[in-house]
Amino acid sequence: MDKLTSPQSVRALLERHGLFADKRFGQNFLVSEAHLRRIVEAARPFTGPVFEVGPGLGALTRALLEAGAEVTAIEKDLRLRPVLEETLFGLPVRLVFQDALLYSWEEVPQGSLLVANLPYNIATPLVTRLLKTGRFARLVFLVQKEVAERMTARPKTPAYGVLTLRVAHHAVAERLFDLPPGAFFPPPKVWSSLVRLTPKGVPDDPGLFRLLEAAFGQRRKTLKNALMGAGYPREAVEAALKALGLPEQVRAEELGLEAFRRLKALLSPQP
Repeated sequence: MDKLTSPQSVRALLERHGLFADKRFGQNFLVSEAHLRRIVEAARPFTGPVFEVGPGLGALTRALLEAGAEVTAIEKDLRLRPVLEETLFGLPVRLVFQDALLYSWEEVPQGSLLVANLPYNIATPLVTRLLKTGRFARLVFLVQKEVAERMTARPKTPAYGVLTLRVAHHAVAERLFDLPPGAFFPPPKVWSSLVRLTPKGVPDDPGLFRLLEAAFGQRRKTLKNALMGAGYPREAVEAALKALGLPEQVRAEELGLEAFRRLKALLSPQP
């Protein structure tokens, strides 16, 4: 792993293959061996197959393999095939060159794990989809610190919103630690965070998330006005808020997940 854990060696590896980090793929390669070890430890135990999205140059892939994980690495950038074939040579990894958003996640084995330095531009839609599948026992991934804060936010904070509640509906969320830009090459302009999600086995609830999209669609409005603006009848909204003991001036960010679940039950059927 030595040749993958310093900016100088990563730059040399890329130059030898005539490559560069491509912003289109959100490529910021993790070069901190200490952080690699912490990610692997956060993902243990490897009770199922591990899926890695965006292996890049293979540093995390290699660390996972050496720790005994059974890894399928999914990479969109075909330019990296010769690099990965070199850095992972002789190791029992399954390499798949495909867009992770097009992968058949609904068909992975029950109890699978995700361990990844996720490309920033696909992190939210990918994590949302993986949670919906119900097939993952644990998801451990790097994202922008801002996204991690949204995933783990508390009510009455600016970061709290639909993503927070999506994650909370499906899983127990932990923000484990933050990484400075210097832990990557090239260094991004923002800090990153490691998030661990432990799914609770709760199925998707499309009606709940339609309600949440309506509730948070216009954050400056009261919850009552936001829901009415989305087509919910005034009388039904007023009656539901009263039944929950909520003032008519309450805003969406003041309600927790259980309150939204009760609100959804009171407002069904949907408009």
